[in-house]
Amino acid sequence: MRYLKIYLVSLAAFFAMDMLWLGLVAREFYSQQIGYIMAPSPNWIAAIIFYLLFILGILTFVVLPGLEQGSLKTTLLRGALFGLITYATYDLTNLATLKDWPVLLTIVDMAWGTVLSVLVSSISFMAGKRLH
Repeated sequence: MRYLKIYLVSLAAFFAMDMLWLGLVAREFYSQQIGYIMAPSPNWIAAIIFYLLFILGILTFVVLPGLEQGSLKTTLLRGALFGLITYATYDLTNLATLKDWPVLLTIVDMAWGTVLSVLVSSISFMAGKRLH
């Protein structure tokens, strides 16, 4: 039950921050960069599957090991690495395979994925400490 609670906290934090980023902060940026290939509305099924899997990854590879070690520092470092690698997988694959995929978008999105993962990991770690 503890892990489910941590998962739900993580999911809520990730979703809220990513929606704020995509919906308000960087909306125009993404539109300028890849508006020519953006769908009129998101594929919510695919988005939900991504969110569910990403949070599973953060918990498995970042938060739970950090809690086991009792180390916020470990959690933050692993969170940064997890965010960088996962977002780089998407962005660098697009850069390698899609015509006219913007380099600037790749850099910004990888930075966002790293920051987002660190923020969610730290919130999840704190929640896990409180739920212990």
